[in-house]
Amino acid sequence: MSLIRQLKARAAAGRPVRVALVGAGKFGSMYLSQAPRTPGIHLVAVADLSPDRARASLARVGWEDARHAATSLAQAAREGSTFVTDDAAAVIASEHVDIVIDATGSPAAGIRHALLCCEHRKHVIMVNVEADVLAGPLLARRAAEAGVIYSMAAGDQPALIAELVDWARTIGLEVVCAGKGTKYLPVYHQSTPETVWGHYGFSEAQVAGGDFNAQMFNSFLDGTKSALEMAAVANGCELDPPADGLAFPPCGVDDLPHVLRPVADGGVLPRKGMVEVVSSIERDGRPVFRDLRWGVYAVFEAPSRYVMDCFQQYGLKTDASGRYAAMYKPYHLIGLELGISVASIAVRHEATGATGTWRGDVAATAKRALRAGEKLDGEGGHTVYGKLMPTADSLRRRALPIGLAHDMVLLRDIGAGELVSWDDVRHDAGRQAVQVRREQEDLFRRELGL
Repeated sequence: MSLIRQLKARAAAGRPVRVALVGAGKFGSMYLSQAPRTPGIHLVAVADLSPDRARASLARVGWEDARHAATSLAQAAREGSTFVTDDAAAVIASEHVDIVIDATGSPAAGIRHALLCCEHRKHVIMVNVEADVLAGPLLARRAAEAGVIYSMAAGDQPALIAELVDWARTIGLEVVCAGKGTKYLPVYHQSTPETVWGHYGFSEAQVAGGDFNAQMFNSFLDGTKSALEMAAVANGCELDPPADGLAFPPCGVDDLPHVLRPVADGGVLPRKGMVEVVSSIERDGRPVFRDLRWGVYAVFEAPSRYVMDCFQQYGLKTDASGRYAAMYKPYHLIGLELGISVASIAVRHEATGATGTWRGDVAATAKRALRAGEKLDGEGGHTVYGKLMPTADSLRRRALPIGLAHDMVLLRDIGAGELVSWDDVRHDAGRQAVQVRREQEDLFRRELGL
């Protein structure tokens, strides 16, 4: 039975899926715009550090005040309304909640909320890729032990890539490469919140008139977000990250099978089974023809001459040999699609992409020459960007994860482009996020024999 039919059946039976959203930013707001339009869904609570900001988000997406006027979670559950609060922990602990969505964007908050979901037996949808890459392999194990589902977020690119990979493998095709598109030039790695708008082409008037967060936008531009998302895909799809970070080859949709094949066959990949991000602009700044800036893809290989002939007969774009072909989705709708994850967990008991083994990590890397005593400012900031690397290399080099590179003070000078290690910073070993990450590192060192 389809998802929507099963949701309608739950609505008719008076058993809606009870959902709590933590974090009412852009992604969360996009889901808020759709949740009331979906049968069988009751958004019972919205938790945000600023309840007034959450209420403003609800108003912006078209909610009437009466719909979120409940003064307690119990009242909201009883009346079919929504409770707005700043107490995420109480929401997660409530008997009136089935599924929790973490859309905070904070690695530390995401880890805290995921562990609370495990404690209180709540399924969790981790929109927060920063938290997932920082500690997702360990969080997924904790969730499995607790008997709850830990899921990627439909609408976000990692989940959409995982869907394509799963499709290809389920019909017997070997996935050669999977990833997404973005706008990239090498100089973007040095971008800061002060320079980001020029790279995006936004005018001062546009920035002044919109809800723009310079550091968040810069994390997309400087390569950090791409690295995080590809680490999530590597960890969720049993694919390998490149040894020296993403290459961002310029590539349009028609050239995916030609570019994203092994070097031995004329492509750019060291081997089959990789993740990679393609750029929507050439290195000289010219636009790529039929670019994939907003989309996702999977390249796969025909296992036989017969399948190669089928590729040709049904119009798939292939490389010159006919062996490699690609499927892609040109756009993603982010939080507007999140209801797919909610429905899949509630009625099929399936995640929409799930973190598995730890294959890819994202290390803090200096944007410029840094001096001892400087304080790191994390994703999209002035000091470091995130570089994708194999987990074994990250563990050997004691790489500082980008998700913890906030407010840590450097103990030595770091050269531009140099990886920052745990030994290079002063950190609080008592922080929950640090403890969880170090536990994960110790666990996988033992499992990998490092």
